[in-house]
Amino acid sequence: MSKALGITLGVVAVLLLAVFMVFESYVHARNQMVAEDQAVKSAWSEVDVQMERRADLIPNLVETVKGFTKEESTVFGDIANARAGMLNAQGPQGKIAAYNQMDGAIGRLLLLTENYPQLRSSDQFMRLQDELAGSENRVAVARKRYNDALQEYNTFVLQFPNNIWAGIAGYHQNSAYFEASPAAQQVPKVSF
Repeated sequence: MSKALGITLGVVAVLLLAVFMVFESYVHARNQMVAEDQAVKSAWSEVDVQMERRADLIPNLVETVKGFTKEESTVFGDIANARAGMLNAQGPQGKIAAYNQMDGAIGRLLLLTENYPQLRSSDQFMRLQDELAGSENRVAVARKRYNDALQEYNTFVLQFPNNIWAGIAGYHQNSAYFEASPAAQQVPKVSF
């Protein structure tokens, strides 16, 4: 074997090894992106289920409150519109916006109940309010898990060299995070 042939074979072997390493890096990163993307979708599904459960509680709460308050139709209309928006919203961004609208409407409904002491002492209202609080807690946990999964996905997709492979494979940063509403960022006033 001639010296030139040996050098050529060595160069080809090194190039093949480099190509194999690059390909292996791509396959590993692509598989991890698929896993991270599926984790985000699974976490979103849990948020969606919990938000739907919460939306299903709202009509019962509204009917109970309606029995005590006849003249407060604007609040009930807001609730109906917010619930319809939640059920018809598409994709995470749309559902997050609808969820925030529902939060505001429920807040106004619960504020309305303060004017009706007999309503607040109703067993049915108390049970529904407890169910709503439990549902709120489940939604909060699901939202946290979703945001955590989304953060892991985004971190992986934005890291080098994964960002290169992500661009090739069609994976991009996802910014559909749940954030605190402006009302939640204000300190409530408490008076005794």
